[in-house]
Amino acid sequence: QVQLVESGGGLVQAGGSLRLSCSASGRTFTSYTMGWFRQAPGKAREFVAAISWNFGPTSYADSVKGRFTISRDNAKSTVYLQMNTLKPEDTAVYYCAAKSGSMPTIGVESYDYWGVGTQVTVSS
Repeated sequence: QVQLVESGGGLVQAGGSLRLSCSASGRTFTSYTMGWFRQAPGKAREFVAAISWNFGPTSYADSVKGRFTISRDNAKSTVYLQMNTLKPEDTAVYYCAAKSGSMPTIGVESYDYWGVGTQVTVSS
């Protein structure tokens, strides 16, 4: 089992920045590829970014490329999502997720563990 707890959400004006954190506990953090997803009201949960367990491949949704950066600190069992140049359409609940294996896949169904989410609201 892996427990994930997100933090760092909040209200920010368009063009601003936020950094989300996801702290993991339980099984060895370094064994898991980590991902960030988001879900806006009335919409399906969608992939945002993912990073391999071995600091290898990363993957980003087209909508956030060049604005968001995913990183991880295995010593702290924490994964981060730096979000810059935020837009109102980035407003959503952001979820941290973990999966076994080294490939940063984009499908919701491929992730085994989920946090409860943190709200990000971007005002125009």
